[in-house]
Amino acid sequence: MTNQTKSQFIAVASITSELSAVMVVAKEISLAAANAKAIAFRAGDKAKGFQPITDFINELAKETIELVTNINIYALVLYRLTVDEFQRTAAYNKFELAAKMAEGATYAKSMQEPVDHAKQSMQDCQRQFKRDVSQLLGQLEAVMHHARAARVIAANSRIEASQAGEYLQSLQAVAESVDKAAHTIHDNVQRCRIALSVYRNS
Repeated sequence: MTNQTKSQFIAVASITSELSAVMVVAKEISLAAANAKAIAFRAGDKAKGFQPITDFINELAKETIELVTNINIYALVLYRLTVDEFQRTAAYNKFELAAKMAEGATYAKSMQEPVDHAKQSMQDCQRQFKRDVSQLLGQLEAVMHHARAARVIAANSRIEASQAGEYLQSLQAVAESVDKAAHTIHDNVQRCRIALSVYRNS
């Protein structure tokens, strides 16, 4: 196995791990939104401004979960492509070795076509990997956008919570949990992007 293939396997595995963590955190945000909605309902007019915020939080969590689910499918495709690339590279290397060993033999020229075909197949797989990496990076950027939006919503939540009287601490705790979760998602996704960006330009 080449170093390139090994690093691709490691990158895809680390992305899957990071995305699993993102999924857990996104579900926590969804739960926080449900708790906030219940608190805001009990608070009535004191948390009137907080009620629509809970809907935004819940929608962001749902969209993030959906995005991560789709990204996991892409990650699986990248894994399969990496396996294909490894197999095609191995086939190309064997054909190339056979062609070198056949140099000077009467049938040597007949080896060129399978060598060229194996090389083309390997290169096609490498190009497909790069294309899929670019698409995956675009989807990861969408998750980053959601994380940034969640942090803005958390900041607005703190402002609204400050006017909620005796419910202030409960609603501020929700705002803090959303902000912390959004920060975690941002960091996890950023690590995915760093792991993949190497292959987009390689």
